[in-house]
Amino acid sequence: MTTLQQRAELHSQIWKIANDVRGAVDGWDFKQYVLGALFYRFLSENFANYIAGGDDSISYADIPDAAIPEEIREDAIKTKGYFIAPSQLFATVAARASINESLNTDLAAIFRDIEGSANGYPSEQDIKGLFADFDTTSNRLGNTVKGKNARLTAVLTGVAGLDFGNFEENHIDLFGDAYEFLISNYAANAGKSGGEFFTPQHVSRLIAQLAMHKQTSVNKIYDPACGSGSLLLQAKKQFDNHIIEDGFFGQEINHTTYNLARMNMFLHNVNYDKFNIQLGNTLLQPQFLGDKPFDAIVSNPPYSVKWIGSDDPTLINDDRFAPAGVLAPKSKADFAFVLHALSYLSSKGRAAIVCFPGIFYRGGAEQKIRQYLVDSNYVETVIALAPNLFFGTTIAVNILVLSKHKADTATQFIDASGLFKKETNNNVLLDTHIEEIMQVFDSKADVEYFAKSVSFESIVANNYNLSVSSYVEAKDTREVVNIDKINTELKTTVARIDQLRHDIDAIIAEIEVNA
Repeated sequence: MTTLQQRAELHSQIWKIANDVRGAVDGWDFKQYVLGALFYRFLSENFANYIAGGDDSISYADIPDAAIPEEIREDAIKTKGYFIAPSQLFATVAARASINESLNTDLAAIFRDIEGSANGYPSEQDIKGLFADFDTTSNRLGNTVKGKNARLTAVLTGVAGLDFGNFEENHIDLFGDAYEFLISNYAANAGKSGGEFFTPQHVSRLIAQLAMHKQTSVNKIYDPACGSGSLLLQAKKQFDNHIIEDGFFGQEINHTTYNLARMNMFLHNVNYDKFNIQLGNTLLQPQFLGDKPFDAIVSNPPYSVKWIGSDDPTLINDDRFAPAGVLAPKSKADFAFVLHALSYLSSKGRAAIVCFPGIFYRGGAEQKIRQYLVDSNYVETVIALAPNLFFGTTIAVNILVLSKHKADTATQFIDASGLFKKETNNNVLLDTHIEEIMQVFDSKADVEYFAKSVSFESIVANNYNLSVSSYVEAKDTREVVNIDKINTELKTTVARIDQLRHDIDAIIAEIEVNA
């Protein structure tokens, strides 16, 4: 079975579990239990493999809890960030789930122990609250303990039956891909909220490549609105691990997706000491001030959300917003995220940010911010993408690429709106589409109907409009009409009609004579 076939089979099995066990529970809520079980299994198997150290004769699950020396426990926490006792392993609990009348409370105690094992250690904040959304005592699972346990058993046994292969043989991505598949499918049915925390992998690949283009190494990569962490993890998938020296940083305002992002890091085998995901409002309580600047920034911030803006007079003095001399409108925080990212960007790095297209041509404060960005020569490229690439929205978004090391003062515009493959629910970018975009991004060549580099003076003359359609001429796909040919055909047709009328009149006259 090929990797693609194995992945497709895995996706099919996981979706079946999600549908079979959710019952009357809303899918958007119940996904947390499926995801929590996936995460619990990964932590258990990853930890057991770590303890075994490659020795097939060691079965961690068979060792009595009391037989684990304290020094091994402490060393494991320092290395892996957490500790799981043999009796608490996923496989052990799942095997007894159907006969365990206290399953829900036992699971709650296990999750408390796993999180609590990190207390007082450097990994404490990375582990704390990871299982907060896997509430095994919630009434969402049923109104009785028996009902709760039945659903938990269905989830655990379903996840236990999935074949992820050997983690040590590079099948780890199958687990991560299964996780992303599940949240992407729920996002597709979740309305607008889905696209706010999940960026499809094909778009993430393009964004990661833009941000890290031609960088042989980056100190660290940052996403100021990281959602589930999919953009950060695409950087890991696209490049060798050593290219990102100090790890992955992100901030997320939603508590549930903050937990998802941290889970996603573990699921993709990013150890606790190689990521730092923080909870909070990026615009009002920014983290990582002591960690900036970053050589690579990727982001898909929420589109046109409201923020406090000018209602907080202190913000105009904030180092992130002060250089522009104006704050993003209160009703549209898009440029607040852009300016935040710019302030965290190093002199050698790039930021690739998904943006709502309106910010590139609207007037007022947004025009003044565009003027600051253009006059400071920070805008490298604006890319227009095809519509319907994201879950929960059909908007044709743009990607803004910021750089502090441009070779000239021109700004590149790429119209990639025609690059997509139509699938059932959404359009997708193929690898060939991404390659085409990256080639012209690298060369900065002008390509008719596709890409154009525009001088600083031209953009100023156009009132700092950065809309792609203002500079890249759209190809006229209408059928070319040959007027001379049509006129000739019309003359022939008219002559033929006249002849037919003459013939009909002659026939009628003959009939009347013979009548």
